[in-house]
Amino acid sequence: MLDTLFPFLGGLGLFLIGMMLLSEGLVAFAGGSLKQILLAFTGRPIKAFASGALITALAQSSTATTVTLIGFVSAGLISFTQAIGVVIGASLGNTATGWIISGLGLKVNLGFYTLPLIGLGALLKLLAPGRHKELGRALAGFGTLFLGLSMLQDGMQGLAANFSLAHLPAGGYGAHLLIMLTGLALTAVLQSSTAAIAMTLTALDAGAISFDQAAAIVVGASIGTTLTGVLVAIGGTIYAKRTAIAYILFNVIAGLLGLLILPLFLKAMYATGSYINTPPGALGLAAFHSLFIGLGAALCLPFTQPFARWVQKLVPDRAARPPHHLDDSLLQVPALALETTQRTLQEQAQRLLNLYQHSLAMSRPDTAATDLQQIGTVLDQAYEFVLRIPSAADDPAVATHISALLHAIDHMQRLRGRLQYQPGTDLLDQRYQHARSLASELTTLAQQSLHAQAPVDWQEQMQIRAQSQAQLLDTVRGQLLAAPQGQDDVSRTLRITDTHRWFERSSQHIWRASHYLELARQAKR
Repeated sequence: MLDTLFPFLGGLGLFLIGMMLLSEGLVAFAGGSLKQILLAFTGRPIKAFASGALITALAQSSTATTVTLIGFVSAGLISFTQAIGVVIGASLGNTATGWIISGLGLKVNLGFYTLPLIGLGALLKLLAPGRHKELGRALAGFGTLFLGLSMLQDGMQGLAANFSLAHLPAGGYGAHLLIMLTGLALTAVLQSSTAAIAMTLTALDAGAISFDQAAAIVVGASIGTTLTGVLVAIGGTIYAKRTAIAYILFNVIAGLLGLLILPLFLKAMYATGSYINTPPGALGLAAFHSLFIGLGAALCLPFTQPFARWVQKLVPDRAARPPHHLDDSLLQVPALALETTQRTLQEQAQRLLNLYQHSLAMSRPDTAATDLQQIGTVLDQAYEFVLRIPSAADDPAVATHISALLHAIDHMQRLRGRLQYQPGTDLLDQRYQHARSLASELTTLAQQSLHAQAPVDWQEQMQIRAQSQAQLLDTVRGQLLAAPQGQDDVSRTLRITDTHRWFERSSQHIWRASHYLELARQAKR
């Protein structure tokens, strides 16, 4: 019995580990490409559907697609309605593994032929620079996956002699429903519909279960894969909850549709098998999986907008949305996390510059104190978020991007402090005209840089004006200290000097924050 059980459990474990390594490695290696594909093909529902199916088939993980998708919705890059199409496509793309296993994995000992990939992947992971390490992880995962499948086949051959579902009822919706629940439970235990379907395919190939039972298990596995989505929805953000609920609802609809058409499909398969003198097997099972998911997609895609509104009603947004797009789900794709942080900081920079302009004109709104407090909270959250972005030690572009963002946050916080404790003097006073003029020109250049409308030499121009503020401070302070002063004059001197110092420090922080935001933009390219 142990000769059967150990290879079975070991093969299942290797399959799961291989799938995890393959998925994580591909997502880390091609995170930017995944982003480009999703953003390029999320216009109409059919394009969003195609991008979801393609990415899931390539990454071999619907979870990777949905996690990336949650990040995009959180970042405001795509709408939730567009996300529905991607979710439906991800479910269809998830059926690709069944075709690979039934078409090749069960016919050729790919576990033997992919063994070199495990060694090559390990060497790349240890020795290759930058993102190629992640490619090595994906290759090792691909080899491990098929090695596990080979061991799973061997274990299933022995298990078939000692275990059978023949004693369970066969035929009729009652029997199909019972076996479907078995597939759902199996997926819940393994936390992977792909692994459950791989086990079903190998069991069918070994003769441990009949084709009828295997088809019902596949329906159960398709519904069971949504249990991971339930876990995401429990503690996730509103974006994670809605995406997970949409994924759950679609798979339940498609699964029930599969259960409904199962008797007709079985009749067709047995009739075809009798005609060609070949009983239905693993390829027929993979076809059935794609068939009922495809029918579910054909049924739901034309109604993505009503479907999205339905989900939004099921998961209403009762809390006020935070004034940023930073969501923990973004951390799964560092490139997306960095870009979203950049967008958030540029939004906060624009708010700070608007308040600074109001300060220069002595027309600060009544909400200024609340706005500054809110900006400070967002910047604190952004700082903590950036520190949690995964960064490969040998990827200088990512390291530069992270460093630039942290420096930008620091200068923006310091500028916020200057605005919070603005001098009580009248900045429209004639003696501050030059300083105010320099500050206004500097602010205009900073705002233009945020919208990519600044002149080519904008950084040099900002530096000149910031340095002119410092020189003006030295000049004014020297002139005031050189004149004879009484007690009132000392107070006046300190007040004027502090005001010019406020101009000088504010200008420095605007210049440096703009410089680091631009440095972060360049690191992203």
